[in-house]
Amino acid sequence: MKIGILGGGQLGRMFIQEALKYDDEFYTLDPASDAPCHNISHFTQGSFNDYETVLNFGQDKDVVTIEIEHVNADALAELENQGVKVVPNAKIIKTIQQKILQKEFYKTHDIPSPEFEIMDGSSDEIKIQFPFVQKLNTGGYDGKGVQIIHSSEDLRNLWTEDSVLEKLVDIDKELSIIVAINENGETKTFPVTEMVADPKLNLLDFNICPVFLSENVENQINSITSKFLKAVNSPGLFAIELFLDKEGKVWVNETAPRLHNSGHQSQEGNANSQFEQMYRAVKNLPLADTDTFTFSGMLNIVGAEGFSGKVIYEGMEEVLKLPKTYIHLYGKTETKPGRKMGHINVLADSREELMEKLVKVKAIVRVIA
Repeated sequence: MKIGILGGGQLGRMFIQEALKYDDEFYTLDPASDAPCHNISHFTQGSFNDYETVLNFGQDKDVVTIEIEHVNADALAELENQGVKVVPNAKIIKTIQQKILQKEFYKTHDIPSPEFEIMDGSSDEIKIQFPFVQKLNTGGYDGKGVQIIHSSEDLRNLWTEDSVLEKLVDIDKELSIIVAINENGETKTFPVTEMVADPKLNLLDFNICPVFLSENVENQINSITSKFLKAVNSPGLFAIELFLDKEGKVWVNETAPRLHNSGHQSQEGNANSQFEQMYRAVKNLPLADTDTFTFSGMLNIVGAEGFSGKVIYEGMEEVLKLPKTYIHLYGKTETKPGRKMGHINVLADSREELMEKLVKVKAIVRVIA
């Protein structure tokens, strides 16, 4: 089968690495000539935002999928009209890639998400109370396109583009659950993970699994997952990012219609990884077992502040000496501050041991130029 992937980044790279054990051909489209997938797939350099480029790329494929949501969804809809299978389908990609449509989707389907209002480029009609979060309608990822407005004085920093203005949640924990559904309607969920963000970079720093949650919180997450899978009406793999507030209420922050950073520890920590699951959803195969073996965690490897250029990894030999510690590099030759260059997965027998190992690894590894 010819599988086309819009985006040639690290998510596509790890997807292909996992799926190479099967008999398929993989094609990727990315604007960067040295994208992580360029040397492990049939690679086309081009814009996944351009209608004609996406249409031409997909027309001879059996199935087209994505590893980034900021793609031309209209071209994907036309490919569907021409008989090409698109996973997830063009409609849900278009809904999720626009924060306004995404928030309205949650509201329509009674999926709890923080109170919001829509801003169409003007600050004159804002009714939401301070503090609130501004999320640009399109283009945001990894903390980009998101800012907190604390008071009326901060309104001078308000972006003028179309946005969602969202009530600020008093967060106790940030959680994630990765769910999959195939064309036959079979569903599987990975165990909930806890995301610990780097406060300076606003990027995921550690990811921890499993998370000990009350029965009430687990029931809320199960309800959210069930409603989402019923409403999405598309095969695919989806990462639902959640807030648990300090009163014990669970809210959906946002959803990614693709593989996600919060699922990387599944490579060694679960019976099957999110990458295996994505492959099965794309091929409409029986979905994979997602059981957790032990405590698992993930640490992002990001470019150090003050370094740009040809990448040098410090401390990797020391990390390779550590037991139950697994390095995954993304094939990026150039580093810059805050750029995701890889991740390291760690297994442990307790949460305490896991956190100690993650902190230790973070202190060892440095990405410079």
